[in-house]
Amino acid sequence: MTRRVVLGVSGASGAALALEAAKVLHCAGIKVDLVLSRMAERTLELEIGPNAQAELVALVDRLHPVADLGATIASGSYPVAGMIVAPCSMRSLAAIAQGLDDNLLTRAASMQLKERRPLILLARQAPLTLAHLRNMTAVTQMGGIIMPPVPAFYLRPQTTQDITTQIAARAVDFLRLAPAQAKAWAPSIGDDPK
Repeated sequence: MTRRVVLGVSGASGAALALEAAKVLHCAGIKVDLVLSRMAERTLELEIGPNAQAELVALVDRLHPVADLGATIASGSYPVAGMIVAPCSMRSLAAIAQGLDDNLLTRAASMQLKERRPLILLARQAPLTLAHLRNMTAVTQMGGIIMPPVPAFYLRPQTTQDITTQIAARAVDFLRLAPAQAKAWAPSIGDDPK
């Protein structure tokens, strides 16, 4: 089994999700090919700080320029186990839904769908328009997984870090390359039916 994945980062708010996903993948020993949109680079700096991109790149094995449509991850024959886009902007979602492979991030996502590999999109927007919902439906019908980064409130997270770590771990778990990393819900003893 290939233990290499593509991590795409678009310019939607939620840059911490990319960093946390890279950390979870790195800790699981999974190799990562990274592609950042131009707006992702800006959002990383705005939301996390000036060293965020360097921290993210240090956790992965390869960084591919978003304009390089000749990169290995642009081909369906390149052996990866799947792809996570964290966060996924509505622009990237629309391009993926419509097969508009106009940059390396959207092209790599299309390859996952074409090759029937897991594609997990942490779609980040609220509220949603009908166009957003239709694009989510289209990607789902093609086999992709739309995973809005919704907090697992039942775990009673104490910090934003708790929330982003859980969401990233859950996304990585969908790849089924390592034992589950996300915390699972468990009823309290008093809630257990008899």
